Amino acid sequence: MKMQPDRLEGGNAISRHGPEGVIVNGTEYRASVIVPWRGEIRPWGVPRFDALDEAAFEALAALKPELVLLGSGARLRFPRPALLAPLMAARIGVETMDTPAACRTYNVLLAEGRAVVAALLFELGG
Repeated sequence: MKMQPDRLEGGNAISRHGPEGVIVNGTEYRASVIVPWRGEIRPWGVPRFDALDEAAFEALAALKPELVLLGSGARLRFPRPALLAPLMAARIGVETMDTPAACRTYNVLLAEGRAVVAALLFELGG
């Protein structure tokens, strides 16, 4: 049984997630994606974990959230601390977890009215 709404008033709710992507506000995304608490959901040009670079985190910092949830894929992996410099410089919190946990945590924080961004990594084809 699904326990959360497809769309929280004014927010971008994740209604489903799986190994190949997520559904946000009724739209399916099958590649790495940035899901901000409000505004446009956009592709995240990170095809695999080892492609993470500082520019990937600069794009997240530009959204000015309170917190970024990094969904590192099917398993928990931590990026090199130096890559997080744009978030740290902007005093934005960051938590890393596997992508399914990031989706669940994002919805909880969204329901609390928090300015949260989910940066979800989906490594397709390998």
